Amino acid sequence: MKASKAWQGVRLRWVEAAADPDSAPIPVLLPTSWDDGAATALAAMRPMARRVSLPDLADGWIGLAAARAEAAGLFAATALAQKLHDLLLRRRGAVGAELWTDTAIAADRMPRFVLNLPAFLDPSTGFDLSGFQDAAALATITLALLRPDARRIAVGFADLDGLLAGLGLSYDSVAGRDVAACVAAVMRGHAEIASARLSSLTGLYALPDIWSAPPLHCVVAGLADAAARAFHDAAALPSCGHIAVAAQTPADAAEILLGVETTGLAPAFARVSVDGRLTRATRQMLAAQNLSPDQALAAMLRGEQPLPSASAEAHAAMHAALAPILPLVPLAQPRLGRLGLVQQGQPLSPRPVQPVELPMRRSGTMQKAAVGGHRVYLRTAEYEDGKLGEIGISLQKETPAFRALMDAFAASVSLGLQHGVPLEQFVETFVGTRFGVAGMVEGDPSVGAATSTLDYVFRHLAAAHLGQRLPEPDESEIAQLSSVVDFEPTLPLEWPQETPETRRRRLRLVS
Repeated sequence: MKASKAWQGVRLRWVEAAADPDSAPIPVLLPTSWDDGAATALAAMRPMARRVSLPDLADGWIGLAAARAEAAGLFAATALAQKLHDLLLRRRGAVGAELWTDTAIAADRMPRFVLNLPAFLDPSTGFDLSGFQDAAALATITLALLRPDARRIAVGFADLDGLLAGLGLSYDSVAGRDVAACVAAVMRGHAEIASARLSSLTGLYALPDIWSAPPLHCVVAGLADAAARAFHDAAALPSCGHIAVAAQTPADAAEILLGVETTGLAPAFARVSVDGRLTRATRQMLAAQNLSPDQALAAMLRGEQPLPSASAEAHAAMHAALAPILPLVPLAQPRLGRLGLVQQGQPLSPRPVQPVELPMRRSGTMQKAAVGGHRVYLRTAEYEDGKLGEIGISLQKETPAFRALMDAFAASVSLGLQHGVPLEQFVETFVGTRFGVAGMVEGDPSVGAATSTLDYVFRHLAAAHLGQRLPEPDESEIAQLSSVVDFEPTLPLEWPQETPETRRRRLRLVS
């Protein structure tokens, strides 16, 4: 594949990189100025490839978006392609890793676009507000072009800690939280405004969600005013082309490709990288204090703390400041990703996530259906805003032990929903499970067939609460599963017919 003209004049290099430590390294082509971590990310995107070229991979999704934009009359193909290539080459933003290799990702997965905040910071001119606003709109348009069937998309940002360090602001400060809230409002507002112009493409005219107004003031010139305008313009929209457009989602290889040091809104819990070097944010923090690394070390030997580490309380405070503006992943324990990043939404929390209780009087549904001839009753309960908060699953033909197991499973899912676990996570995990009964579904027009009772339950929930009718299982697969299922209850196991007294009478003492 021949790379587009956007890559002409860009100095490139080949480097050996592996998707993981157990894989053999392959040649990866990327810009000379990019770090080797980006090569690892590219190798992870194409783990079975013999070689990977950044220009070829990028031209794949950029070219598709550009062609669809021209066909829809939104942009000239060359204009959109140039904007996206510029955003990528400056490492300001890119689509999520899945869209780099397959735009036809599962219907229940939100396509994502990540904006790298420190890349919008210029040492001489400060934060590029205009460029950031354009990037938020461009990200929304790109996701809609690549996935016009998606009712929810996730435009999000990364490396908030790096942006605040570059601005000379402490992560654990009111000024830092105000800047973060204004940045989130600008991004969400411009994403929703762009989405409103895409209803003819997506076929959806959704009422935009209500979110909180950003702070009235922040230390970055013009940012608070831009955030207020974005908030008011978005609030005045009659409809949007998506149910949701902006959200912080778990990080993937796209963040590594962009050179992100900390994902999402998480702080930097360490001031050195995995190879023992000072991180970019740490160097910027020292520069803001007019300190060299040697001077910082001397200060630390004197007992001073020029490089305070972020605390779990600081992260919780930042989370609370942004939650009214931007949908966030609940706080949880940190987990190191395969590529070395702390995954978004998982830095240490100072306290357990508090559940959101359902109201005493609640609305919901009762769905009666049959999977392979076995009757299923699915009960739901919802919050006042219509969000799912509880499920119950009742079976007719199964044994008491199996029904109790299903009750416990439904209670576990309900607790997860009330503690902030997105329904999309459950759908992704349990759709396609294969055990027990399988076959055609009767009584529920939203689901035609299922590979198990759980598969049916989460297909129904995806249709009813996410607006997504998932692809039906293959008929041959259903037939194969149905042929091996024993329709008699399999739990509990049969107990021996003889009693303990009978067995004891057969024992003999051997001297």
